[in-house]
Amino acid sequence: MITVTEVTATAGALKRLSDEGVSIWLDDLSRRRIESGNLAELVANSNVVGVTTNPSIFQAAIGSGEGYEEQLADLAVRGVTVEEAVRMMTTADVRAAADVLRPVYDATDGRDGRVSIEVDPRLAHDTKATVAEARQLAWLVDRPNVMIKIPATKAGLPAITEVIGLGISVNVTLIFSLERYREVMDAYLAGLEKARAKGLDLATIHSVASFFVSRVDSEVDKRLSALGSPEAAALKGRAALANARLAYQAYEEVFGGERWTALAGARANKQRPLWASTGVKDPAYKDTLYVDELVAPGTVNTMPEATLAATADHGEITGDTVTGGYEQAHADLTAVEALGISYDEVVQQLEDEGVAKFEVAWQELLDAVKKSLNSKGADSE
Repeated sequence: MITVTEVTATAGALKRLSDEGVSIWLDDLSRRRIESGNLAELVANSNVVGVTTNPSIFQAAIGSGEGYEEQLADLAVRGVTVEEAVRMMTTADVRAAADVLRPVYDATDGRDGRVSIEVDPRLAHDTKATVAEARQLAWLVDRPNVMIKIPATKAGLPAITEVIGLGISVNVTLIFSLERYREVMDAYLAGLEKARAKGLDLATIHSVASFFVSRVDSEVDKRLSALGSPEAAALKGRAALANARLAYQAYEEVFGGERWTALAGARANKQRPLWASTGVKDPAYKDTLYVDELVAPGTVNTMPEATLAATADHGEITGDTVTGGYEQAHADLTAVEALGISYDEVVQQLEDEGVAKFEVAWQELLDAVKKSLNSKGADSE
């Protein structure tokens, strides 16, 4: 866990990032981080203005058992189901984190100070169940600064529209392709239109679109390495940045169009691009690559703690590194395709793998909690 002195000693890069219009969110949460005061210190001293969670993060936190013993014992005595126990623990952590971040939420009129919690990943291909789960999570957390995470699967798109239409703020997750990203923005605008038709205050509805970065390089680089040519080698480490930059170009187009203008007149908020999966997977690349090279106004970068610390220590924030790179980004993705690597195949594979990984992590979490409940239930007899 990051200590404040480790981060704030050279926090200049984090401040510069914030000054460029990038909101820094922490991609991690645990009860220990909350109760130790670490999260509050990162918010106070290190420009952290939001938190994201996912099934893997909760699996690591709750699976360790640290900080959850008393609640687990109470849940075991009550004889709750394992699914209920997991939701009681995860929503308790999100509620506590939301309270820590509430001053940021108030100071930014709801733009930041957000904490995200994901619907059960097993529902990723079930629209109605996703909507029902989103409503339930919003009710359970019961904080205005919660964001419900919905995966950008085909079934997730109408769920996004429905949930936004209910006035619930949404973090759309697992976006890999430019086509799907445009569909996500369309789903958000449709949701705002539904909310407006119901007479809801659009100013209270916020959304981010989590566009995944490092996993694109991991898959494309693997395929480039298999080709083994100098042309392929020259393209390694370029696809993820190109993909993200073109996503920002799409964002500028959609939120500069007539449909958006009508909603903006009703005080709607833009759905900000959020750079996710920003921890570098390849040690050959600089560990702040997906921070330094994705600086653009009106974006969010959610960082694992190692990336946050690295950015504070040696991040190179030199201004906007996105909007001037569209032509090169197009050229890079075109060159990858020209070598026989299918963009559509890569992004669909990454979406499928992303959903599957979260399903596995969720099941591992359920199994760990079930074991703890059984153990503590036996101890209480």
